[in-house]
Amino acid sequence: MSRALEGIRVVDLSHVLAAPTCTMFLADLGADVIHIEPFHGDDSREFGPFVGEPGKDRSGYFISLNRNKKSMVLNLKNEKGKKILRELIEVSDVVVENFRPTTMRKLGFGWEDIQKINPKAIYASICGFGHDALPEYTERPAYDMVAQAYSGIMSITGPEGGPPCRVGSSVGDIFAGHQAVIGILAALYKREETGRGQHHDGSMVDGLFTVLENAVARYTISGEIPGPLGGAHPSITPFQGFKTVDSWIIAAIGTDGLWVKFCTVIGREDLLDDPKYKTNPLRTENKKELIPILDVEMAKKTTREWEGIFEDAGLPYSPINNIKEICEDPHIAHRKMLVEIDQPGIGKMEIAGSPIHLSETPGEVYAPAPLLGQHSEEVLKEILGYSQEEIGSLKEEGVINGA
Repeated sequence: MSRALEGIRVVDLSHVLAAPTCTMFLADLGADVIHIEPFHGDDSREFGPFVGEPGKDRSGYFISLNRNKKSMVLNLKNEKGKKILRELIEVSDVVVENFRPTTMRKLGFGWEDIQKINPKAIYASICGFGHDALPEYTERPAYDMVAQAYSGIMSITGPEGGPPCRVGSSVGDIFAGHQAVIGILAALYKREETGRGQHHDGSMVDGLFTVLENAVARYTISGEIPGPLGGAHPSITPFQGFKTVDSWIIAAIGTDGLWVKFCTVIGREDLLDDPKYKTNPLRTENKKELIPILDVEMAKKTTREWEGIFEDAGLPYSPINNIKEICEDPHIAHRKMLVEIDQPGIGKMEIAGSPIHLSETPGEVYAPAPLLGQHSEEVLKEILGYSQEEIGSLKEEGVINGA
């Protein structure tokens, strides 16, 4: 069976994380993703962890984000390199990049240029503050940490009363990558009607602002400035982690009916008669008094014991898994979320699988990450029709890799 995006060609000018996340999912769905890299390679090829000794083709960081893609080394400081890129864009559907807004324009491949090269092409850009930004933000550099700080998400992350805390993964990059996929797919769908491409102007700050959830509503409705609450929910109680005899467990008591069950299984039916805890708004209002009571009860059993009790009662719960535990989890294995690849020069290794579980054309990991410049000749020959003699000349002139 063909893959969902089979026949869609993507010119991937991305590096490190935000746009590579986007193109990874497009590739998982079957798009032909051609990752254009400079001679030194995508910067993330230098990021650990490394499989064995450090080297450009041994970066676990790069491998985990670039499965299913092709790699073409192209010197865009050379006019012949730019000519090849223009030719590739002419026969492609999507262009993706995550440089500062002026970088692609200076190279001659901004949105206005792309429209002239191929009016049907969809151009997805991702940067910290967006291409349509206030003038003082246009060239402002922004890593994930900058976006997390600026967006406000760090101000609501971490232990209650503690300092602002970065979310444990680079969610600014990752959310922007996911949202770019949505924009690209919507633009591909609309192109069937109009015959024209569009520009997805992605911003890491925008992406994080949209996932602040009720923090924005709490401020706009009441003027309250939310702060960090550790593992607790700001408006549902109890809805947080509890320390057990040996580790931690989450109890997510989201309704009054679940509250009744919860009090029963922890042996504190007396709390059901207390008017301060009758409803969720009351429990949240009186959280500082209630949670210490629950802490005492939850600390009486092991996590495994509470799991059994909560499972039998039909309560929402979860142990707080560490990375070893989730990588070895049988449900993760059942969902094919940890998959084995045969990486060239390395051999068998495991990476995260695709979360796109379509019934007929699911996302899947069907090829390893490419070696640096592995597909340069293939792209020139099979897609652009260059002869072997022309390819040899381009190598000698330093336009593509392999002198």
